[in-house]
Amino acid sequence: MEERQPLWDATQTRILDAADALIERRGVHGVTIAELARRADLSRPTIYRNWSDADDVVRAALLRRVDGILSTFSADARTRTALVDDVLRFTTLFRSDPLYGRLLADEPEAFTRYTLQRVGSSQRMILRWLARAISSAQGDGSVRPGEPQEIAVMLLLIAQSAVLSHGTVADLISEAAWERELRAALDGLLRP
Repeated sequence: MEERQPLWDATQTRILDAADALIERRGVHGVTIAELARRADLSRPTIYRNWSDADDVVRAALLRRVDGILSTFSADARTRTALVDDVLRFTTLFRSDPLYGRLLADEPEAFTRYTLQRVGSSQRMILRWLARAISSAQGDGSVRPGEPQEIAVMLLLIAQSAVLSHGTVADLISEAAWERELRAALDGLLRP
């Protein structure tokens, strides 16, 4: 069943805005219900009516960031080349996002916990986007046959691994070479 796009009401938006500011300033460990309430100028019970704990708020804030990045893509790619271009553009936007950039640079263990230890809402949103584009590009013959969802999973794994490891290998490979090699890996996975 297709998951719905998240919609946040005005109160939830205030809470998520507070979470964004706390994560950017202090990291995920600085996000507490008390701090969220203070920064959003809301009561703790109001926050608990929307999320069960601070961890859930962090997950929702990160989901909202992914949703924001994906909303910059006006349409799904229809060719392999356009799909690879979109994935590379997504990785650039993701790495430069203030929240995800902070996690990648300063809290890689938190990045791993929130994005790699389980497939959460953010990854499912990305997988739906990738599967639609893969299916479309299969229609024009530029992407190999296969189950779009399964190909999307592997595409996500490659891109996530490259993004997570980028800082580790930055002294070994230039930014241009990193992008070129990631492009080759993605293109190779999709090529008929």
